[in-house]
Amino acid sequence: MEYDHILIRYGEIALKGKNRRSFEEQLRRNIKPLLKDYPNARLKRAFDRLYILLNGENYEPIVDRLKKVFGIQSLSVAIKAENGIEAIKEASLAALQKASHGKKTFKVSARRRNKNFPIDSQALNQLIGAHLLRNTDSLTVDVHHPDIDLRVEVKGDGTYISCIQIKGAGGLPVGSAGKVMLMLSGGIDSPVAGYLAMKRGVRLEAVHFHSPPFTSERAKKKVEDLTQKLCQYGGKIQLHIVPFTVTQQEIKKNVPDNYSMTIMRRMMLRVTEELARKRGALAIATGESLGQVASQTIESMHTINAVTNMPILRPLISMDKVEIMDIAHKIDTYEISIRPYEDCCTIFLPTAPKTKPKLDRAMAFEQSLDIEKLVEDAVNGTETFTFSREVKSDQKFEELF
Repeated sequence: MEYDHILIRYGEIALKGKNRRSFEEQLRRNIKPLLKDYPNARLKRAFDRLYILLNGENYEPIVDRLKKVFGIQSLSVAIKAENGIEAIKEASLAALQKASHGKKTFKVSARRRNKNFPIDSQALNQLIGAHLLRNTDSLTVDVHHPDIDLRVEVKGDGTYISCIQIKGAGGLPVGSAGKVMLMLSGGIDSPVAGYLAMKRGVRLEAVHFHSPPFTSERAKKKVEDLTQKLCQYGGKIQLHIVPFTVTQQEIKKNVPDNYSMTIMRRMMLRVTEELARKRGALAIATGESLGQVASQTIESMHTINAVTNMPILRPLISMDKVEIMDIAHKIDTYEISIRPYEDCCTIFLPTAPKTKPKLDRAMAFEQSLDIEKLVEDAVNGTETFTFSREVKSDQKFEELF
């Protein structure tokens, strides 16, 4: 008897009241492409969860993909039995034997969701537990700290029996909360910010500022690889590469050294806002963490933020570096982020950047720049690439700008 179902349980979706159906539908749309390599697997919706009918497919690679899907609270790999006590006993024994290698204790956790079933939950625990003890040699019952928790759920269409429960990614389905433009630098922080933003249901597009010849093709490749990693959680992502050399040279030539970083960030925000407007994004996400560097003091964020009325999402704002690095390791972006290639934020660095820049002074210094033309040229020169879970597309979309 083989595992034939994967049960997918919701988290926050279950609390969405009348909007619940739209969140469920988005989750279903996000899961369906993950099954394309498994032609026999079928996705099915029930009242309170989704099911995958395996139809002979191996559950392990499918579970590996599902673990990265936001909106899933937990997964169970199950055997489905008919609603009869003998069938339930037989399937329970088969599930336990599959999971018992090297294990010593178990318990049975039965739930009778189908109230027409003639045996209540407590009696099911006792009947199934006794059957398992009679038919196994070395296992004993431990109701407090079992090695195996055998879960039995009696529903209207059958009984689902599982010894394998897996924690999901949580959050909300990507695509349920609109589109956001992520400022992706190539460092450790911004990919983590993108991951956490997607966990709240947003669909991402990414913006990277590239300054050749001061930044290399390897630096650009690093950002492409980070985008590819984020696709594992968010599906298709478009990456906009903005030419930023001229803007940085103009800032270097015309702005006092200690305000150059502030003005550079204000220019980046202007360009990102314009790209967001063209692409239908309603907010910008950054990897800023309060107090981490000179551009991330309250005073700096106030002065930089003043160029836009668009909402700025800062998922890392209260985290320290260790917390951010832990997530980077977890989502497998850390090793890419520490590749030693400079990005545009690390070139032309001022020797003493202003940590409390004044808005009026920043605006005065910008009088020497042709801001409108610099933004227009940067946006018009932007190249866009599309990434998916599998491979990067070579297709460019310059015509959109």
